[in-house]
Amino acid sequence: MASPHLAPGHPAPGHLPPGHPAHDRPTPGRLAHDHPAPGHGAGGGLAEAAEVVLPALALLACAAAYLWLVHRARRRNPVRGWSRRRTASFLTGLALLAVALLPPTATAAHDDFRAHMVQHLLIGMYAPLALVLAAPVTLLLRTLPAARARRVTTVLHSRPARLLAHPAVALTLSVGTLATLYFTPLYTTATASPPGHWLLHVHFLLAGCLFAYVIAGVDPAPSRPGVRTRLVYVGIAIAAHAVVAQLIYGGFWTDIDAPAHEIRTGGEIMYYGGDIAELLLAGALFATWRPQPRPAPPERAPAPRTGYA
Repeated sequence: MASPHLAPGHPAPGHLPPGHPAHDRPTPGRLAHDHPAPGHGAGGGLAEAAEVVLPALALLACAAAYLWLVHRARRRNPVRGWSRRRTASFLTGLALLAVALLPPTATAAHDDFRAHMVQHLLIGMYAPLALVLAAPVTLLLRTLPAARARRVTTVLHSRPARLLAHPAVALTLSVGTLATLYFTPLYTTATASPPGHWLLHVHFLLAGCLFAYVIAGVDPAPSRPGVRTRLVYVGIAIAAHAVVAQLIYGGFWTDIDAPAHEIRTGGEIMYYGGDIAELLLAGALFATWRPQPRPAPPERAPAPRTGYA
C-alpha cells in the first residue's frame, strides 16, 4: 500500500514516539475489561460463555436447516437433486462466520482494532459470497408447496424488493456505511456495548449478502442488471473500499478509539483483504454469468420473380 501524504509535523500513526498518548489510548474493550459492567466479573463468566455458545448454536442451526432442505429437495425430485458444490459453499460460509464470531478472533476483536477488521472482512465480504453462491432462496422455493412458493416469489418481485436489490442501494449499504462507521463516533458507540457490537455484525452480514446477491447471486433477482453494469459497481466498490482503507491507514478524519499502530495495521488489512474479496466477487460474477442466446435473424422473404432466367 502506498503511504498516504501526511500533514507537515504530523507523525505517521505507526511511528508515534514512545509515550505518545495514542499508544495508551483506552479502547472500549479495554475500558470494559478494566471496569467491568454490573453483571460481569464473578458473574461475567456466564456472559462470556453465552457469547460463545449462542453464536455456535445459531450457526449449527443454520447448517442443520440447510441440510434438511437439501434432503427434502432431493427427495421431492431425485432426478434434479441438489448441487454438492452449493452445499459445500453454504457450509464454507458458515465456517467463515464461525472463525469471525468465535474465539480467538471474537475475543481479540473486543479490544483490538486489527481483529475487528478481520471480523469485518469475514462477516461482511467473504462469508456472504459463499452463502449467496449456495442459492438458499432457490433451495427454499424447491421445497415449499406451490402456493407458498408463489407468495415468496411475489415478495421477491415486489416494488420494495426491487428497490432494495438495486445495485446502488446495495453498494451504499455495503461500502457506503463504512465511512459513517469509521469517520464518526458510531464505531466507538457501537462497540462499547455487546448489543451494539452484535447489531454491527448483523449489518455487515446482511449488507454483504445483499451486495453479493445483486452482483453474483445465483438466486433469481427481480431487476439484476447486465454484466457490464455490475462490473462498474464492483469497480466503484473496489475504489471506495480502497479510499476508506487509505484514510484509515493514514489516520485522516477517522474517529476510532484505538492505538495508532492498530489503526494503521487495520487499514492495511482492510485494503488488501478487501481487494481480494472484491476480485473473488468479480470472478464469481463471470462464473455464474449465463449469456442470453441471441434471437435468430428474421427469415428473408423470397425475392419476387422477374420472369428472366
